Amino acid sequence: MQRGSSERELAAEATAAAGPVRVDPGASGEPERKAREEGAAARAPAQPRAAEEGDARLLQRPPSTPPGFRMKPAPARGLGPLGKPRGKGRGGKRSPGRRSDEYYSVRPVTVDSSKARTSLDALKISIRQLQWKEFPFGRRSPCDIYWHGVSFHDNNIFSGQVNKFPGMTEMVRKITLSRAVRIMQNLFPEEYNFYPRSWILPDEFQLFTAQVQMVKDGDPSWKPTFIVKPDGGCQGDGIYLIKDPSDIRLAGTLQRRPAVVQEYICKPLLIDKLKFDIRLYVLLKSLDPLEIYIAKDGLSRFCTEPYQEPTPKNLHHIFMHLTNYSLNIHSGNFVHSDSTSTGSKRTFSSILCRLSSKGVDIKKVWSDIISLVIKTVIALTPELKVFYQSDIPAGRPGPTCFQILGFDILLMKNLKPILLEVNANPSMRIEHEQELSPGVFENVPSLVDEEVKVAVIRDTLRLMDPLRKKRENQSQQLENPPAGKEDPSDNDLPITSEGNPKPEAHLPSICLKQVFPKYAKQFNYLRLVDRMANLFIRFLGIKGTMKLGPTGFRTFIRNCKLSSSSLSMAAVDILYIDITRRWNSMTLDQRDSGMCLQAFVEAFFYLAQRKFKMLPLHQQVASLVDLCEYHLSLLDEKRLVCGRSGRFGSRHPHGRVPQEATPAAPLVEGHLPPGTGKLSHSTRALS
Repeated sequence: MQRGSSERELAAEATAAAGPVRVDPGASGEPERKAREEGAAARAPAQPRAAEEGDARLLQRPPSTPPGFRMKPAPARGLGPLGKPRGKGRGGKRSPGRRSDEYYSVRPVTVDSSKARTSLDALKISIRQLQWKEFPFGRRSPCDIYWHGVSFHDNNIFSGQVNKFPGMTEMVRKITLSRAVRIMQNLFPEEYNFYPRSWILPDEFQLFTAQVQMVKDGDPSWKPTFIVKPDGGCQGDGIYLIKDPSDIRLAGTLQRRPAVVQEYICKPLLIDKLKFDIRLYVLLKSLDPLEIYIAKDGLSRFCTEPYQEPTPKNLHHIFMHLTNYSLNIHSGNFVHSDSTSTGSKRTFSSILCRLSSKGVDIKKVWSDIISLVIKTVIALTPELKVFYQSDIPAGRPGPTCFQILGFDILLMKNLKPILLEVNANPSMRIEHEQELSPGVFENVPSLVDEEVKVAVIRDTLRLMDPLRKKRENQSQQLENPPAGKEDPSDNDLPITSEGNPKPEAHLPSICLKQVFPKYAKQFNYLRLVDRMANLFIRFLGIKGTMKLGPTGFRTFIRNCKLSSSSLSMAAVDILYIDITRRWNSMTLDQRDSGMCLQAFVEAFFYLAQRKFKMLPLHQQVASLVDLCEYHLSLLDEKRLVCGRSGRFGSRHPHGRVPQEATPAAPLVEGHLPPGTGKLSHSTRALS
């Protein structure tokens, strides 16, 4: 695919997400604040413990109906819906055209909110708008959806859906995210130039010092600034700026805890002379197949001191350089927003409106942001798959997962988006702390937070609704009742409290826009590491482990026919030992011994460079992946034939094995031939 055509296609298709799209204020106004107050009352300490016991006793009661639905009394035994005798079809089946009891009622979706924590208020409003059933103290019988505030491991869940992926918290830590993106930068440097150059401390301190000095020697006018971010830090904790690797504070960081040091973006886009960042909410609906949604609106968080490019004198001015809300709220210049377009926290749509009035191409801005989000998720998913199979092995009972991620993005002066970090647990609070008098604080509703966050949670639940198809089928039946004498009259149809036969008719359109697989054709060629992760998981052997043992690695080499006269199995063992030992010394995860996925990727790169010497790295890796998948498909088919007939087939439909000196002939999952596949979304410089 040519670069220009791909960029134009993505920009054109991003129209639905572009422009000042704002969530319907009616979805988060006065009724929702009343719902939040009622939810707070429901959580009051005066609530008797018997309420939890009552949840379990619901099992003996008839299924409840959504608020506002009317149920017709059950007919006498042997009678149909209208009191007429039932037909006697064969096998006890209903005669054609007869409606099931589902036509009259679809039970409400059940949500366990006992672990929701800080997102509880927004969640309660969302459940109330959807007319679902909340269990604030948990439930003995399974719920449809479990909403956790922090981690997948908040509770033991064996069914339903949970709003966290196992391993996500670890994957978006600053060091792990930097490593995942760096692998993609090695393969596709032009595609992943939206992430600042990073070094991991203390492991790469010497490399950091040497590379900075090398650049300075080549360009004496280069005066960089670097930002240091502790790996486990959050809400701006421990972040500071330096001008030189010899800064004494950096030496202190090396002794205390691991960190990431990045090039600081010195020329950000300013609004009202203030630096700001964007918090966008991204729903990862599924890993396999990969499904990604982006909220059409987000939050813009502003610094509270006019921006100046960093100098040794202003490096310590955190209110000038750091956009973290948790820091700036303590500034005397912080302005609590009374509308979506003013104050220190605003909606992203209000910023887009302002940029559009100045002639900025909003479609291009959205197109670049969509590209950044998809590429980042593609970098994260390989290791997430390893975590997932470890916690929820195939063939065992377990929940399905989804998760709302918070992407922090900075717009440069030329409108190019830069990824700052990804949050596994973005704040979903819809109130802010306001100082009434010195030392006296009160939590008051935040209109901006409520408008954006309630819509994100509510519409995430709508997309994950396990009864969605049943509700849609019911609505279709209500709109187009089948002909026949047994059709119920209009007075017998279930209706909502507003008199509307569609349960979600009172809600605004869903604020989450699907971007993957919608744009899969443009980005599938980037999923090389994802395909390597599939190979890695295949040879793990024991399900539930996350590291590959020496036997599994040898089996991988043997089954994919990667050994040769120049690469003996003894050399394979040495390769395994060297790479595994180095990675185990760098990682904190010592749950089991063996080769982690990132070590496997490094070994895979080494093998690809040996086998396909005359190609660029991404083509070397793609060719080796094709070759491995080819040999494994042959092996799988032979085993299948052997299982059916007890003998191997004489000829395989795939034909001959691809030559090792050229890229593999089969193109799997969108891998593009040499000379194509470059999909760069460089942003035009706008004044």
